[in-house]
Amino acid sequence: MTKAVSSAVPEQQEQQKGWFNRFLATVEFLGNLLPHPITLFALFCVAIVVISGIADWAGLSAIDPRPEGAKGRDPDGVIEVVSLMSAEGLRRIFEGLVTNFTGFAPLGTVLVALLGVSVAEHSGMLSAAMRGMVMGASKRLVTFMVVFAAILSNTASELGYVVLIPLAAMIFHSLGRHPLAGLAAAFAGVSGGYSANLLLGTIDPLLAGITTPAAQMIDPEYQVGAEANYYFMFVSVFLIAILGTWVTEKIVEPRLGKYDPSEASIDLGENKIEHLSQREKSGLKWAGLTFLALGVLLAFTVIPDDGILRHQATGEIKGSPFLKGIVVIIFITFAIPGFVYGRVVGTMKNDRDVIDAMSKSMSSMGMYIVLVFFAAQFVAFFKWTNLGTILAVNGAALLQALNLTGPEVFVFFILMCALVNLSLGSSSAQWAVTAPIFVPMLMLIGYAPETIQAAYRIGDSVTNLITPMMSYFGLILAVACKYKKDMGIGTLVATMLPYSMIFFVGWVCLFYLWVFVLGMPVGPGSPIYYQP
Repeated sequence: MTKAVSSAVPEQQEQQKGWFNRFLATVEFLGNLLPHPITLFALFCVAIVVISGIADWAGLSAIDPRPEGAKGRDPDGVIEVVSLMSAEGLRRIFEGLVTNFTGFAPLGTVLVALLGVSVAEHSGMLSAAMRGMVMGASKRLVTFMVVFAAILSNTASELGYVVLIPLAAMIFHSLGRHPLAGLAAAFAGVSGGYSANLLLGTIDPLLAGITTPAAQMIDPEYQVGAEANYYFMFVSVFLIAILGTWVTEKIVEPRLGKYDPSEASIDLGENKIEHLSQREKSGLKWAGLTFLALGVLLAFTVIPDDGILRHQATGEIKGSPFLKGIVVIIFITFAIPGFVYGRVVGTMKNDRDVIDAMSKSMSSMGMYIVLVFFAAQFVAFFKWTNLGTILAVNGAALLQALNLTGPEVFVFFILMCALVNLSLGSSSAQWAVTAPIFVPMLMLIGYAPETIQAAYRIGDSVTNLITPMMSYFGLILAVACKYKKDMGIGTLVATMLPYSMIFFVGWVCLFYLWVFVLGMPVGPGSPIYYQP
């Protein structure tokens, strides 16, 4: 009997492995069918031009749901397709090509924020801070601190992947734990908790800059700030850190079992961890004091009723220069402490070092700038043709006909975003495609763009862990192979799948509790519902 059972188990495991590998192969195959995101947006632009001509010829239209006299509403109350396959459309394309690019909100905001982050990154401050958090934790808290620090590393996108994930594997190995459990915990925080953070990062203005023009299809005056999801993402850090810790210690690490060093492809005797030097500790202390001083100075401009960064007409923080200039604050609060740290440890001595740090980061943004050029054209073309608005109106009417106007609609929306993310891993690329359709559609059934964007960020994050299309997936696999030489894509995805599933369920539950049960805003001044 025992022998029969034991022989059946490997057979069952082999069947599961075969099914799972086929699923992964399908995802990889479908993902590889997609062209490069830049090419994809170029094709989208051509498709919009052609589709607008066909839709105009077919007389596609929709009844404008906005009240009579509303800004942007046609006097006859009908939204009609504007063809770009016409002489007028061609002239508009030629005249607007440059301004579409230079006026694309995410471009300037991301580059300015990155200038400040680059100083903190290249001075070594961010790396030292991450190492100090993880290596200074007690053995009982080390898993939590790994996930927690990994989430925070998203402020500088590459830092978590390049520094923290290999470091976490080393720390777990030095503690006699399975190194792949450490790698998985850090990967879960960096990638699965991608949108969550205690500080505003470059992703916040990036997404807000795409959400704003999508919202303006319905309300031309609507503005979405970089701080739109701050409250919800702040709380999400602790949720993801707790869930990531639980999954690591209760599911992933027991499944991995005791580590066998003979599985490694390198000599683990050379796998040493560099502890913070006294100079690095001193640098972090002075950078922390500088950050605190900047925070106090900033508070004096906002807290008093007559603060210079409050709204000068209303005296409120909502709509104030403080919120509108949040990207400048990100720049300052990273650049100045970063330089102070660099001066203390000797990695930055003068203005030339700061300029070099900024230049290096800008030189790595070439691909992003090219992507933005084509994404900006797609967003502009989509808006000009009115196709997005018509799709949104008809889509909202369909949701109302199906009685899918309640909060449950967000489960389907988040799930759709998570599935799309399996093949289109870039956060900005995915949102540039989906926002012009779903933001207006969900606005028309009563939900605010800030709430919609927060929901999107959940779906965009939770499947980063299990898609080979994620840009750093190959790097993670290479690090994993150091500890398990026969590590394959299927094994890595199977290891990360529990995180993806638990994060999805937990994050969706938090979203519903936060927004629809407690009625809490997702960010400062962010409404839950949209009222025209």
